[in-house]
Amino acid sequence: MKKITILLMLVVALDLSSCASIYVATDYDRQADFSAMKSFAFFKEGIDKTPISDLDKKRILHAIEQNLTTKGLTLSEDPDFLVNIFTRDRENVDVYDNSPYYWGWGMGWGPYNVSRNTEGTLYIEIIDAKKRELVWQGKGTGYLPQTMDKKEEAVKNFVNKILEQYPPSSGKK
Repeated sequence: MKKITILLMLVVALDLSSCASIYVATDYDRQADFSAMKSFAFFKEGIDKTPISDLDKKRILHAIEQNLTTKGLTLSEDPDFLVNIFTRDRENVDVYDNSPYYWGWGMGWGPYNVSRNTEGTLYIEIIDAKKRELVWQGKGTGYLPQTMDKKEEAVKNFVNKILEQYPPSSGKK
């Protein structure tokens, strides 16, 4: 029973740490009236230039739409604001020396392990549709899964973590 409890605690800790590994920063125009922004559309011209696969774009846009509609906002042909996205990624390569450490000839000539991971950044921008001005920007940075089965969940976590801070609690009312 004790082993099961420890295993369960480890699984919960790993699950929480995977969510906490997305680092978010936001910025916004304090003069913008976010309470008047009730409808949105996607900024197609900007999104089309984002250098990721169409499948990943669909995942991101679907997650954004789901998040915003849950907050009571509506997708519209005549929106109050536009949503734009862009991404950046960086591959990290770590080399680990697994040789035994001892003094003498041949030290450090043992087997090496190489691990690769991709750190991605997703930017979500809110643009006033009438003024065509940026009024809010959220940025989330974290590690991207290499397997397809985890990608959709990771995208949803990225989007939700970023949009937790939209609309901002202060600003013009």
